[in-house]
Amino acid sequence: MVSLKQIALVALATGAANAQSGSGRTTRYWDCCKGSCGWSGKAAVNQPIRSCDRSDNPLADMAAKSGCDNGGGQAFMCTNQSPWAVDDSLAYGFAAAKLAGGSESSWCCSCYELTFTSGPVAGKRMIVQATNTGGDLGQNHFDIAMPGGGVGLFNACTNQWGAPPNGWGAQYGGISSRSECDGFPEKLKAGCYWRFDWFKGADNPDVSFKKVTCPRAITDRSGCIRNGENPQ
Repeated sequence: MVSLKQIALVALATGAANAQSGSGRTTRYWDCCKGSCGWSGKAAVNQPIRSCDRSDNPLADMAAKSGCDNGGGQAFMCTNQSPWAVDDSLAYGFAAAKLAGGSESSWCCSCYELTFTSGPVAGKRMIVQATNTGGDLGQNHFDIAMPGGGVGLFNACTNQWGAPPNGWGAQYGGISSRSECDGFPEKLKAGCYWRFDWFKGADNPDVSFKKVTCPRAITDRSGCIRNGENPQ
């Protein structure tokens, strides 16, 4: 008799056939919601990504409801999942992802090196860990998490931070100037400024991408490591 564990392992192996490299597109978002990779059973990992409470304290309860759920919940995106510059040509961060041929079981907590191929950041690189997905994403699509990037389909930022009803700026795309970051909660300012400094205000640049081993600097923030992977 085939056990449930064996079935799960086959499902995970099947999902692992998703795109490991190729060309793709990017958008941006920051909805303050608990990431979809924050739930148990999504992938073969040591633990789901960390979520935080309304005051940005890490939650021990991995089953806590998302602040985006109807009626509200206690779990939100942690502010340390904002992007940051390693140097002028490399940045680290997090993204919602959807990759051709795969599912959350294959991309949750995997890392991808993006090389931007258009716009003012062409030639720069960014390593992102997939911490979320989205029903409105296309194939080989990375929705990069950056404060002020727009809430998109869901909005927990009003619940968590008292943001305007549709989030800061436009629902899709977010704010349009660096000076608007000045009014953000203190813990979100650095990630907001990053968009206009390192990222040069780029508007959804195209990328080439490849799967890479996650840097420890990233997994130390998310808490999530793919089974069998040794962060560097």
